[in-house]
Parts: sequence; structure tokens; C-alpha cells
Amino acid sequence: MDTKYLTYILTIAKHKNMTKAAEELYVSQSSLSQYLSKLEQEVGTPLFFRAKGELALTPAGQMYTEAARQVLQIKKQLYKDISALDSQTNLMIGATSQFALRMLSEIVPAFKSMYPHVNIEITEGNLSNITKLLLEEQLDLAIVASSRLSPFEDHHAILRREEVMAAIPADHSYCASHPGETISVEDFMSTFSGENFLLSKKSSSLRHLSDKLFAQYHFNPKAVCETNSISTTQSMVRRGAGIAFIAESCIDDREHIHYYSLAPGLYRYNLLVWRQNWVMNPAEKALCDAIVDYFKPYGVAV
Repeated sequence: MDTKYLTYILTIAKHKNMTKAAEELYVSQSSLSQYLSKLEQEVGTPLFFRAKGELALTPAGQMYTEAARQVLQIKKQLYKDISALDSQTNLMIGATSQFALRMLSEIVPAFKSMYPHVNIEITEGNLSNITKLLLEEQLDLAIVASSRLSPFEDHHAILRREEVMAAIPADHSYCASHPGETISVEDFMSTFSGENFLLSKKSSSLRHLSDKLFAQYHFNPKAVCETNSISTTQSMVRRGAGIAFIAESCIDDREHIHYYSLAPGLYRYNLLVWRQNWVMNPAEKALCDAIVDYFKPYGVAV
């Protein structure tokens, strides 16, 4: 797209002098004068007033130079967009929990407005599957909930330490007699030894935590359902089908579900994990920074 002649007119308008404009453009003054005369004949009206050795824009000249600036800006943006097509980036992201999907839904639109050439693909899965995809480098990064930091020792950032709470139907007799917010693990085990439990599947961080807790207290829960769907678990708890462990980020419907903190507390990590030996480009680093910033209000104390 040859726009050099538009630049000629804008340069003349800037200097208001043919000699100075020609010097900046590295063309002869006569050639520049001939071009301007030809253009004015083409548009049918003068673009400059010529008086006292100075060139001043006529109303038509003002219109022409404004349009010229717009055309040059369109050209600049067009070339930028074409260049972005050549550098199209696919960013593969894994997510294991509701909090991760909720967070991505909030930050991705702003990120895309800054980096429209980056194509984001989100893969949902359990911790085992997402970890496998990361280790196989089929994902670039993932936001995961995990009860431990391995196998991510050298390529992760802790976003926060999240409490896992006991979810009990609000109309349970225990809730009426114990309206507080904390229950000791010993009391929990003795009080609910005969209750139905709604457990997460074995591949999840919640299941790993609960199994470890049960083993520590030699507790054999009566499992009536195993699911990784938090919404299904909460629905069943509120209907009185059983007791569950639910992470703080997923707490909902306190009217029908009573959530107790355990003492000592039960926690899992929310982690940002990336594939090994990953050299991030500026867009990828910007997204990781946005994810970390999102969690700053929660703190990362461990």
C-alpha cells in the first residue's frame, strides 16, 4: 500500500515550507512542487494558501490532511493485525476446579482485548489428568487444586492455601445444637460415624485429603455417592442425602447447608503450574501475572 504521497502533503503542512519539507523527505523541491500542483489539479481546488513565503492549509487542505492521517493510521493498524496473524499463539490451559473456571471467565476477556492474537484453549479435568497433560507438555499451564506440591516443586506458584470444610444439612440435629462454625476432628468422627458420606472421586484433592484424615483416625465412612461435581454434592447435602467436604471457594447456599471448620484445620493448595522448561513470551507472562494478581486479596500464606 503506497501512501508516500500522503506523507508528502502532511510534511508540507507540518513545515509550511516547500524547501524544508523537501529536505525532510529527501526529494527535490521541484519534484515536490510538481506533485502538489498535480494533486491540486486532481482535487480541483488549492490545498495551500501561498503568501509571504509560507504555505498555510486551505479548508480543503485541512480536510485532505485529516483524511491522510486517518488513512495512514488504518494502514498502520492493518499491518499490525497482519503481523499478529503470523504470530498467532495457542495457549493451552488446564483447570481442575470451579474456582479456576470462575477466575478465567473474569480475566480472559480483559487479556484478549490486550492480546487478540492469542488463542486460548481451556481443558477441564481432574488433578490426575491435568497433571499428566502438563508432564507430557500437552498443556502450557494449569490452575489446580492439590493437597500437595509434588510433582510441581520447581514450576509452580502458590495462589493461596484454601480451607476445606465439612458440609452438613442445615436441618441436621447437630446443627441445631451446635450453631457455631468449628468442630473438632474428634467430635466430627464420633458424631457422624453412622452418617452417609458424599465423597469426591479418588483422583481429586478433596478425596486425597479426606482419605488421609479418615486413615489417621481409623474412620471407615459409609459412602453413598462419589462425584467430582460440586453442584451435585451440594444439592444432595441440602436434601439431607449425606455429609461432604467442600472447599472454601465453592461454598454456597448457607441457608440450607451448614459449613464447619475442622480443628485442626483441613487445607488444600490452589496452584498455578506450568510445563517444565517453558520460556514465556510477553503475552503468556502477562496472563500468568493476571492470574497471580487475581488471588492476591486471598494471600498465599502457608
